[in-house]
Amino acid sequence: MSTLHWAGLLLLAAFAGAVVPFQSAINTSLARGLGHPLWATLASLLVSVLVLLPVIVALRLPLPSLAFIGKAPLWMWAGGAFGVCFVALAVVLVPKLGASGFFALALAGQVLASMVLDHFGLFGLLEKQLTLPRVFGAMLLIAGVVLIQFSTAIEKSAVTAG
Repeated sequence: MSTLHWAGLLLLAAFAGAVVPFQSAINTSLARGLGHPLWATLASLLVSVLVLLPVIVALRLPLPSLAFIGKAPLWMWAGGAFGVCFVALAVVLVPKLGASGFFALALAGQVLASMVLDHFGLFGLLEKQLTLPRVFGAMLLIAGVVLIQFSTAIEKSAVTAG
């Protein structure tokens, strides 16, 4: 893989992460207007379908295999449930924890879960063994999460002590 191609993939991954806090902040406002976080979650997912269907049609993607749909194990359909869980919890927790607090904690959970998925090669992923540098990197990320989440308490302590 060329360096330019690799850099493009890294930028796309960073963009994918950058849009999520915007989605959650917008959905939080939508929840206030609609009266409940679950209504905002439903609206968000319906808009996702309305945006995705024309893209699928424009790309002229073939219909999925009905044979595969009928024999796919149940766990393969869990992605949608996880998506609902994430969107709904973001709508509920972002107003309480703030965007940076929620996403710092969500990132910590993602890093830990990702390392387990990679280590065991779960769900068909390539195995990436848990090594000391990977564990150290995760610990640094989690230390950053702690600093982001508890920075207000740390700042108040410093003011009180000073």
